[in-house]
Formats: sequence, C-alpha cells, structure tokens
Amino acid sequence: MTVGRELRRLHTAGAIAIGFLPILGLCASRAQQPDPSAIIRDLDAANISRHNNVLEYSNIERYVVYRGEDQTHPAAEMTVRVTYKKGAGKSYTVLKQSGSAVVLKFGLYPLLENEKAINDPSRVAQSWFTTANYDMQLKPGVTRVIDGRNCVAVAIAPHRKAPNMVEGTLWVDARDHTLVEVDGVASKKPSVFAGRTSMMRRYVKMTGYAMATHAHAESSSFLFGRTAVNIDYSDYQFQLQH
Repeated sequence: MTVGRELRRLHTAGAIAIGFLPILGLCASRAQQPDPSAIIRDLDAANISRHNNVLEYSNIERYVVYRGEDQTHPAAEMTVRVTYKKGAGKSYTVLKQSGSAVVLKFGLYPLLENEKAINDPSRVAQSWFTTANYDMQLKPGVTRVIDGRNCVAVAIAPHRKAPNMVEGTLWVDARDHTLVEVDGVASKKPSVFAGRTSMMRRYVKMTGYAMATHAHAESSSFLFGRTAVNIDYSDYQFQLQH
C-alpha cells in the first residue's frame, strides 16, 4: 500500500470517528439525565418504608438561638434527648439549658411542643415530603454537590398552607434518590406577629433512611425581632423491623 493511500485511509477513518463523537456524546448525555418520575416515586416510597420499618429511634438534639445580628453569642441554648416510637410519636427530655428565660419559655419550649404535635401518629404523614402533600417538579439541569453527593433539585409546593409546610427545593441524591437537603420558606406564618420564616435541613443516610443532621431557621417576630435557630442532631440509635 502506498504512503498516499494509507494517509487517505487514516484521514477517512478519523473523519468517521470524529463524526460519531457528537452522537456518542448526545447518547451519553441522554443516558445521564435523571428520570423525574423515578425520583418522585422513590421519595414517596422512602417515607412509607421508613415509617413501616423504623420501630424506634433516639438521638440528641442541640438547639442554639441567636438574636438580631449577633451570630456569635447565643441568646439561649438547649440540649434534649429525643425518643421516637412508632405508634406513639416523639417525646423530649431536656438534658440542659441556658440563656434567656424568655427565649426558652416562648421560643424553644413551644418549638418542642410543635414538633411533638407534628409527629403525632394520627397526623405525621401530613408533613411528609410526598406527592400526597406536595406538588413536585424536577428542575431540569439544576444540580449541586452537597457533602460530596451529586444532587438534583426538585421544586416543592404544598397542597395546603401551614407553618411546617415548605415552599422551596428538595435536593435529592442523583444516584439513589435519597433526600439530602430541603430549603425554602414556611408556607404560612406561625402567628400574626411573625414574619417570613426561612428554613434549611440537611440529611444523611443512616440504616438506609434519610435522617436529619443539621437545620437552620430564621424568622422575625413582634416579640423577638430577628431570630435564628441552629439545630444539630447526633447520637442516633435505631430499632428496626426485622
């Protein structure tokens, strides 16, 4: 074979290969696109599975409250042990507390009572991130890396207005469709004296289920002005259905 013929053959083969690259890239891109229906279906299933299979768990929750623009010196702190039992809901034992008696009495204690009410077995399912409670739509092309996990965004809008119902975004693990973070605003003010409440909660997968590890909320009110609350969750212990 002459050198000229060999060069022409290599040139033709290269052109064919280059021509296929955009097609291959398009196929790979399509293959990597998340399936919105699968993500939402898995979010629904995860809530039901957790409810059915987690019989009991306990953890430690630390609440830190900041007032005004001071994000360095807490106005009040509280550490509680939380016990959840299927069919009974949540109970709280205060381990220690410090700071403003007013913030503790009118801020943190009502917050714990509200959490107990939300987790009452007769109504707990009303606050789940499921299609029974929310309109959910995948945000095409919106992604984010959270704690090393590649996440896709799901817009959520509650079917009813309530202080514990969120208008915002679920960040969902692109690989296994586990909930990683929720952020947004409360769909209803907790009282006529309170303003807009923004919130964020981060989750980590434990024993196969998304469990909260950190939360942050900010609001304004007639009584307290601007208030920020950080919550850290730790020391989980589980009893699962066998």
